[in-house]
Amino acid sequence: MIKTVDILKVKYNEITVGRLVLNRKNLAVFEYDIDWLNSGFSISPIHLPLTAESFIAKQNPFNGLFGVFNDSLPDGWGNLLLDRLLKEKGINPLELSVLDRLSIVGKNGMGALSYEPESMKLDSNVDFNLDFFAAETMKILQSQDSEAIETLYKNNGSSGGARPKVLIKHENEEWMVKFRSSFDPENIGEIEYNCSLAAKRVGIEMPETKLFKDKYFGVKLFDRNENNRIHVHTASGLLYADHRLPSLDYNDLLKLTRYITGDLTEVEKMFRLMIFNIYIGNKDDHAKNFSFIYKNNKWNLSPAYDLTPNFGFNGNHSTTILGKGNPDDKDIVELGKRHGFEKKNISSLIEDIRSVVRT
Repeated sequence: MIKTVDILKVKYNEITVGRLVLNRKNLAVFEYDIDWLNSGFSISPIHLPLTAESFIAKQNPFNGLFGVFNDSLPDGWGNLLLDRLLKEKGINPLELSVLDRLSIVGKNGMGALSYEPESMKLDSNVDFNLDFFAAETMKILQSQDSEAIETLYKNNGSSGGARPKVLIKHENEEWMVKFRSSFDPENIGEIEYNCSLAAKRVGIEMPETKLFKDKYFGVKLFDRNENNRIHVHTASGLLYADHRLPSLDYNDLLKLTRYITGDLTEVEKMFRLMIFNIYIGNKDDHAKNFSFIYKNNKWNLSPAYDLTPNFGFNGNHSTTILGKGNPDDKDIVELGKRHGFEKKNISSLIEDIRSVVRT
């Protein structure tokens, strides 16, 4: 059985950041540790400034949890695995609090944050056959029994997203490998791999990518730095934006990038990524598909990820451009001008990206 958690310690690469508890309304309450206040940084600049006070989370959209800690929780596929695993162990997933779920994540979440006490010991470095586990993931998606569910969960790493995925060691480095979902085309791995190559060709920062066995898309984890992990915070968690519904405009993301990084070069990176998403038809560009990393004492836009063409929300982009779900070049130019980009440079960038995507 999993022991209920009353107080959860939050750590950053083994250094105590602060503590989480739930109040009587089941809202998370967070306080920074005194030593972290003296030598650390704000782990969530908008909602958790580096001050000595008790912060109380909102009920929505993260079920009473702060956005930065919600980023640590699994989503979609990870939740499906966890709930199936808990039920097999006789545990009702609905009875777990958000602190209980963070305790299950423990040291196995994405990014640098970890949680103690850890209620489920996990080993994410097991070698296995990709073809076998691709077949097992499809069984689970089709509600069939799978003897591999515990191993799949151990190697999921609490990663977000709806598509099945596992963490593996490749050439002594940590990678994530994705499998197709029930709704994906057979060659989804090749599609995402080709999109990653196109993104690199137009100057978008991407992690190293690889097509394993000519069909499984793999990406080297960018939240690892030798023996330490890098703090990652999604736009969803930063802005309390629900990623399950359209909740952002690219105007918001450009403003957020300027505010968080204070660097116009990073704003240009976000603008370039926006145009690329438009021209590859990546309409699943929701709030969790944009992240920022804290590295070398500053925030930057993270490398891009989850770049594939898809239908989106009722055929519209999840993140709009000036309120439009299917924007055109005029909308891109208008938004760019509002953020200080010259029209001729915007038009040149559009043409560069369009020419690469068409090839």
